[in-house]
Amino acid sequence: MVFMRIITLEEHFVTPEFLKATAIFLPDNPYLKELQSKLVDLGEPRIAAMDAAGIDLQVLSLAAMGFDKLDSSTATAVVHEANDQLAEAVRHYPNRYAGFASLALRDPQTAAKEFERCVRSLGFKGAMVNGTTDGAFLDDPKFTPLFEAAQSLDIPIYLHPAPPPATVQEVYYSNLPEACGELLARAGWGWHVETGLHCLRLILSGLFDRFPRLKIIIGHMGEELPYSLARATAVLGRVAKHLQRSIPEYFHEHFYITTSGYFTTPPFLCALQVVGADRLMFSIDYPFSTTLQGREFLNRLPVSPDDLEKIAHRNAERLLQL
Repeated sequence: MVFMRIITLEEHFVTPEFLKATAIFLPDNPYLKELQSKLVDLGEPRIAAMDAAGIDLQVLSLAAMGFDKLDSSTATAVVHEANDQLAEAVRHYPNRYAGFASLALRDPQTAAKEFERCVRSLGFKGAMVNGTTDGAFLDDPKFTPLFEAAQSLDIPIYLHPAPPPATVQEVYYSNLPEACGELLARAGWGWHVETGLHCLRLILSGLFDRFPRLKIIIGHMGEELPYSLARATAVLGRVAKHLQRSIPEYFHEHFYITTSGYFTTPPFLCALQVVGADRLMFSIDYPFSTTLQGREFLNRLPVSPDDLEKIAHRNAERLLQL
């Protein structure tokens, strides 16, 4: 095992209040019951799992699936309380935890104020937002307050997948055996290609011309984009004449990639060749993936010692001002 500081950025938790409000877990499912117990834990069992794999710091974020069921005021109250509970955990373990703000984006103005509170008052290092909101991607002008806050605070936004809108679920992922459609829509495929689509929409909308200092983090080895960037550029570049820069320039200058949940070498090498070691950061996706599984992957990365240090901790320290 290689010994160095290790920071992970896509590590999740939930609160009892969030579980009660969203009812996202089925109590009779043994796997989800075990997962729920790990997500609720912000104490010694989580620290022990980190220690077993030599993880020094987790940047924690709310596993915020289920917000589509909540009205705006309820969602705002739930994330406010979750952010406060996360801040308390960070205060209790200041050398082991840091935080990403959770935001209720049905009310973008209030979400931007909560973002500012979490950074200025609670010391959080960014925000994690999840997929579409009421079917709208973040290039919708109504989300402008979110990006104004991020640029003003000089803090990144982590764009995380979320379940697809009901109409997409029905057309793309229905009529398959048992749970296959549900999992295909999520971690089996749909989450990643939709988040890659989301990123391309942000670029094509001109968002980064309006917010030239904006920084976006995406997980899962780049949400299929490193593999497809050249193809997307060849096709879209012919018509995206309204943009001030090329599509790859936006991707290379505004996006950072984590390894969360992807623990095989070929997609890592693709991401490394496309974005370089300065924009890659190690993450695990705990507890949906295990700390030991992630650490074993990190240990066998075919990179130089200097690049390994960047991926393991230095890039995260620089980007998140840790």
